[in-house]
Amino acid sequence: MNTAASLWSAVVVSGIYHGVNPGMGWPLAVSAALMARNAGNLYKALAALAVGHLLAMAAILFPFSALMMLVEWQVQIQTGAALLVIALGVYLLINRRHPRFLARVPPSRLALWSFLAAMAHGAGLMLVPIYLGICGTLETDAGHAAAYSLMWNTATAALAVALAHTGAMVLAGGAIALGVYYWLGLSFLQKSWFNLDLIWALSLILVGCVALITAHYPTDDGNVEQLTIQKTMRRDTTTDLVHPLKSI
Repeated sequence: MNTAASLWSAVVVSGIYHGVNPGMGWPLAVSAALMARNAGNLYKALAALAVGHLLAMAAILFPFSALMMLVEWQVQIQTGAALLVIALGVYLLINRRHPRFLARVPPSRLALWSFLAAMAHGAGLMLVPIYLGICGTLETDAGHAAAYSLMWNTATAALAVALAHTGAMVLAGGAIALGVYYWLGLSFLQKSWFNLDLIWALSLILVGCVALITAHYPTDDGNVEQLTIQKTMRRDTTTDLVHPLKSI
């Protein structure tokens, strides 16, 4: 499996992982359906959770897509993102309490709750090192027009990562929610509730450490060559922008 395929697989796997985690909201979807005694409320709740999660992913990824235009600082950006992920993982490892403000969000605003929960737990931040790795696999040609192509490609990649991740999250969490609602019942929530807080924090630290290592010790020669092309493209674009200014 090549680097790009591995990274996209990580996007999907992380989505499944987030979906299985009760902290991302699938028990709330079950609760909404049971309280209303209407299965349709289950699907509405899952849709609201998906919208909130998708917006949280986009809110984290799109700023990094803009930063990827600073090709000369790519390693520093990857390093900073990795350290940020590690720091959040350590914080969650020390502080096991769930954010209290989430309890103040009304159950009728599941999309808002999902957005805040994903931000508070670092769900989007976990995707950043994977997303930056995907950006490193994007093909760009040297030349002044390639800067705009790079901008478009990184933004498109951010959207694709957010959609793929959220889709996997909803499918995984939705499958559990449907199973609990139609077959397993509330006894499953009482007897089989599992806490992934520790694993979540450790996974953030692991993702950050792997990203930190790969940022400084790339193993793919193609990525090194791609970075060289992007740097050349950046210099050509800067030159094209400076020449018109000199003629004024």
